[in-house]
Amino acid sequence: MDHQLNPHHWVAAHADYLFGFAITRINDEELAKDLVQETFLAALQRATHFEGKSSERTWLTAILKNKIIDVYRKRSSGLQNKTVAEAEKEQSDFFNADDGHWTRESGPKEFGIEEKDSLESKEFEQIMKKCLQKLPALWMAVFTMKHIDEEATEFICTELKVTAANFWVIIHRAKINLRACLQRNWI
Repeated sequence: MDHQLNPHHWVAAHADYLFGFAITRINDEELAKDLVQETFLAALQRATHFEGKSSERTWLTAILKNKIIDVYRKRSSGLQNKTVAEAEKEQSDFFNADDGHWTRESGPKEFGIEEKDSLESKEFEQIMKKCLQKLPALWMAVFTMKHIDEEATEFICTELKVTAANFWVIIHRAKINLRACLQRNWI
């Protein structure tokens, strides 16, 4: 085991951070706890491969990130067409069939989050999490990887096994559905 690693202090030093990282991407407390435990176990098993090119926390976070991507893959592979169809139906009501422009009721509106009121920010975050959970699993995975984890499009396509064209369609649909959900629940 590399002398730079200190597994005896991982829980005290990194568990809260890793849990926070996982919960923002998974939004399932029990699963997030399990993923953190699995991360520690995987790190112990691969400790001899730690090269010291990054900090312990960065290395553990990378392991956790891969575990989260595995969850995304599992969720999206079991994707039900009904869920996607419902989400697509919901967004078809946003646009005028004649000219493709927003309908008057569905057009973008101010969210009112420009002010930095911390209570409102927390409330907004909770609503955003709920709206993310309403997305089909693959859409949530793609959106989260792109806009929360800031992963490259090519990486997301490879990891989730989607084409680039499908990726952009998913991102577009996810954004429209998130906007609609936020407008219904926040404004």
